[in-house]
Amino acid sequence: MSSPHEPAAPSAGITLALAVGNQRRKLPGKAEEETKPQQEEQESKEAKMPINFTIVPVEDAEGDGNSAAAAGSSKPVSLGNMFAKEDDEDNLQGPHSGDNSQKESTPFINSDDDGEQYYDGKNMALFEEEMESNPMVSSLLSRLANYTNLTQGVREHEEYDNEDGVRRVAVTVPQMGTFIGVYLPCMQNILGVILFLRLTWIVGTAGILGSFAIVSMCCICTLLTAISMSAIATNGVVPAGGSYYMISRSLGPEFGGAVGLCFYLGTTFAGSMYILGTIEILLTYIIPTATVFKEGESAAMSNNMRVYGTCCLLLMALVVFVGVKYVNKLALVFLACVVLSIMATYAGVIKTLIEPPEFNVCLLGNRSLKNEMIETCAKTEVIKNITVITEVWSLFCNSEYSNATCDEYFTLNNLTELRAIPGLLSGVIKDNLWGDYGPAGTYIEKKSQPSIEETQDPTDDVYKLYVFNDISTYFTLLVGIYFPSVTGIMAGSNRSGDLRDAQRSIPIGTIMAILTTSFIYISCVVLFGACIEGVVLRDKFGYSVKKNPVIGILAWPSPWVIVIGSFFSCCGAGLQSLTGAPRLLQAIARDGIIPFLQVFGHGKANGEPTWALLLTVGICEIGILIASLDAVAPILSMFFLMCYLFVNLACAVQTLLRTPNWRPRFKFYHWTLSFLGMSLCLSLMFISSWYYALVAMVIAGCIYKYIEYRGAVKEWGDGIRGLSLNAARYALIRLEEVPLHTKNWRPQLLVLCKLDSDLTVKHPRLMSFTTQLKAGKGLTIVCSVLKGTFMTRGDEAKTGEQNLKATMAVEKMKGFSHVVVSSNLRDGFSLLIQSAGLGGMKHNAVLMAWPTGWTQARDPSARRNFIETVRETTSAHLALMVAKNIDHFPNNQERLEEGTIDVWWIVHDGGLLMLLPFLLSQHKVWRKCKMRIFTVAQMDDNSIQMKKDLQMFLYHLRLDAEVEVVELHDSDISAFTYEKTLVMEQRSQMLKQMQLSRTEREREAQLIHDRNTASHAAMNDKPAGAPPDRVHMTWTKDKLINERNRQRETMGVKDMFNMKPEWETLNQSNVRRMHTAVKLNGVVLKKSKDSQLVLLNMPGPPKNKKGDENYMEFLEVLMDGLDRVLLVRGGGREVITIYS
Repeated sequence: MSSPHEPAAPSAGITLALAVGNQRRKLPGKAEEETKPQQEEQESKEAKMPINFTIVPVEDAEGDGNSAAAAGSSKPVSLGNMFAKEDDEDNLQGPHSGDNSQKESTPFINSDDDGEQYYDGKNMALFEEEMESNPMVSSLLSRLANYTNLTQGVREHEEYDNEDGVRRVAVTVPQMGTFIGVYLPCMQNILGVILFLRLTWIVGTAGILGSFAIVSMCCICTLLTAISMSAIATNGVVPAGGSYYMISRSLGPEFGGAVGLCFYLGTTFAGSMYILGTIEILLTYIIPTATVFKEGESAAMSNNMRVYGTCCLLLMALVVFVGVKYVNKLALVFLACVVLSIMATYAGVIKTLIEPPEFNVCLLGNRSLKNEMIETCAKTEVIKNITVITEVWSLFCNSEYSNATCDEYFTLNNLTELRAIPGLLSGVIKDNLWGDYGPAGTYIEKKSQPSIEETQDPTDDVYKLYVFNDISTYFTLLVGIYFPSVTGIMAGSNRSGDLRDAQRSIPIGTIMAILTTSFIYISCVVLFGACIEGVVLRDKFGYSVKKNPVIGILAWPSPWVIVIGSFFSCCGAGLQSLTGAPRLLQAIARDGIIPFLQVFGHGKANGEPTWALLLTVGICEIGILIASLDAVAPILSMFFLMCYLFVNLACAVQTLLRTPNWRPRFKFYHWTLSFLGMSLCLSLMFISSWYYALVAMVIAGCIYKYIEYRGAVKEWGDGIRGLSLNAARYALIRLEEVPLHTKNWRPQLLVLCKLDSDLTVKHPRLMSFTTQLKAGKGLTIVCSVLKGTFMTRGDEAKTGEQNLKATMAVEKMKGFSHVVVSSNLRDGFSLLIQSAGLGGMKHNAVLMAWPTGWTQARDPSARRNFIETVRETTSAHLALMVAKNIDHFPNNQERLEEGTIDVWWIVHDGGLLMLLPFLLSQHKVWRKCKMRIFTVAQMDDNSIQMKKDLQMFLYHLRLDAEVEVVELHDSDISAFTYEKTLVMEQRSQMLKQMQLSRTEREREAQLIHDRNTASHAAMNDKPAGAPPDRVHMTWTKDKLINERNRQRETMGVKDMFNMKPEWETLNQSNVRRMHTAVKLNGVVLKKSKDSQLVLLNMPGPPKNKKGDENYMEFLEVLMDGLDRVLLVRGGGREVITIYS
């Protein structure tokens, strides 16, 4: 940039709205050379930005040669070197290093703690003050270009110790494309154990049509979820955490935490399933003799699975703990095993067209036999013209002779040998179209074969020779077992930070992987049904084909290709689960939304989640102890389905809300597809296992409520907040459309609080009373007013509002708080009374504390503010409640064991007086207090009839209260009343004089100031002996004190009899009002002195403002001697009704 001392020249040729000064500050010597490669790299990054714009240089007319050269260059130049320090910190820490911060960090806007930056140039001098908080466009673009987002776990893998023991961090820009970064990881996670160990059994049990329905439902479910996930993943940068990050940032921390933990549990149980699959392959096909528990013992296979599974889990956990790098590097090797196994399967299908494999199955009648020990499928055979018995005879008969005693079914039926794999052209597809379900223990039979049933059950030894169902089979069970084979679609989004262009690669790679795997699954369903005999398909473990995996006998060139391939595939998938699940738990723990998971956010020095790995191993062991792949699969299906359900919900909510930030680059989505996917997920949950579905929902619901109750407060701009805003807007509009009915009336309170000098709440018991009155229902707005201007006291207003919220939280009070700054308190409270609330959600009652110090205050503003507030609430048709001695009211922890709430119903102004005690009695503080209602009868009233009428009225109102009618007899005005009135008027007169003296003093000071200002220049011209100007004071402080002393002396001399002439000069209206206040106070004291709370009708202020100074006196006399008093003034409408 040019020097600021050079004169500015007019810029020429500005053709676009974006103008950036491109002159660089000249760097001396070597420093300039070192920056050139960085600048060139930066320029190349900026050139790749997808935003189309032109950078127009702003040239200086008088610049040095270097500046002119720089200005003449056509390359866009970045000013990123001014932010070099901040860029480095951003790249090292990552965008979400501050996990506990509520405010999301961004590398694009300067933070408050950035050092002061000085822009040495005059082209942008108009904006130089803005640059302290907002970067120039060139700096913004520089930061955008340098912004990298490392996935969780990548950073610790890139850190290593060099030979000197000094830790270095090698951060490289991710360069993976769609194929390597998304397609292959998704393929590896989707294809796995179910394909090799259970798909043939599912096809044989459900039939081709049933299997096609199962596969289609599951694949469509994941495809719709992938479309929703692609929309979310391309709506901005998605860091590591995959589905958890997407759901939590779209639906909020409560949903995110609940579904994140469900996804974590699903991934953990997936590890259990893969380990069980590994052990099943090992003990069934590779080393069947390596068993701890022999076949003769009960549940031997399950116990073997538990022992070997636990050992395998500990070994895998050790590998993950020590060498997680090698797990990631071996991922492609494991994927290669899967691909080779699938290719071998397709090759075997093609080979059946030429020559079917030499595998046969032996049937006795129509029942399939275990042929591991059977060489010849016949009862006898002829060897050298001699008939000899076969292995089958020795298994079913008790001797080698022809007259031996044999099993009845063996005697009645013949042995038949069938090809296990007839081939594609054999027509076996017709037999396999329909399903063959059955309970546990059912023989696997070929229905078309002739068979004669035995009359008695076979012995246990004979029964074990047949192939039979080990579990009961039905359609919904198969759905739950199959669904884990289509999970794994989140693998691409989990690696978003490693991708060259995540917003392009994630949708294409994920959807292509789902389409590819769906094709593989559907084609396998059809090919298995078209090639393999039905009794062989239903043989889960391959006992009828010499204990080979059924898919293995179809594969070419050997079944061992499938055995070895599936074994390594299961090992790799188990390691991947044990690697990914702890990192997911660590991400949830570091977000801080679930307090009891904080410990799992820590790990080794390089970031490895040690504690999370231990928890994962413990949960995984639970799945292994179940010891059945068929029982574990539906469990993890529930958790994955719930996760996918909320991904679809997140996309649908964001789409329907149309928030401004919802701008996915992936355009092929629609909210109807998301809702269809969500419905399909929910249906599959209940189809596969309704009780597991309920358990998963209860777990998620408990986590949701726990986060809502105890979790950290996070604001991620989630869709649920937007949904709440839309619902609130809709409800507010509906509330305004129809006027409120009396049945729905409840006090919606505006609580006027006073803050002390420390900006803390002066009367916290006002909050307690509000809580007791409201019990969390309806609207509560707590406000206060600070005197001054918002520019000077804005921070204090925020502090006061936070203190209000803190006090509300302590009192467990639900509502809103607001602190306004006004030039005077009167205007502030007036604005709050007029404008607080929104639409139909506005307050209808005002609650405030009685201004206790108004008699001692020399400033009458407290009295005037109170009276004006009463007038304004009356004009606004709002109810008013004024609590005297509010600090004596009970807090929320107290329990009033006995006592009464006394209502003095003098005038009817809507029934609020009777409703308030009922509302208070609902709270545990006042629950044991009884309600009493007193009303006043004049001389000409029938008090007995009044009592009956009032009792009937309360009966219709469904209120339980004692009723008492107090007769107020006409009597002469007492001397005490006259004395009270006289003292009141004298005090009012004194306050007026004090106010007058204050006004005069202010006027005098202003006059002196004006005269000094006007004659300042003339003072120097006056002669030395000129007398000073005099100012006439109409009322001085000495005169005020003398007048006050004279009045006191006069009052001291007079006695009560001599005061009678002054009584006659009193305002008779005031005397009558005082007479009423004194008489009522006497009656109330007599009846309600010991009551817990007294509710009184509050008389309104006089319409003529000349009597304002006496109004407070009347109220003081009315409440004199009472401890807890609530003055109530209705809003002019009925608030209680006898109708239902």
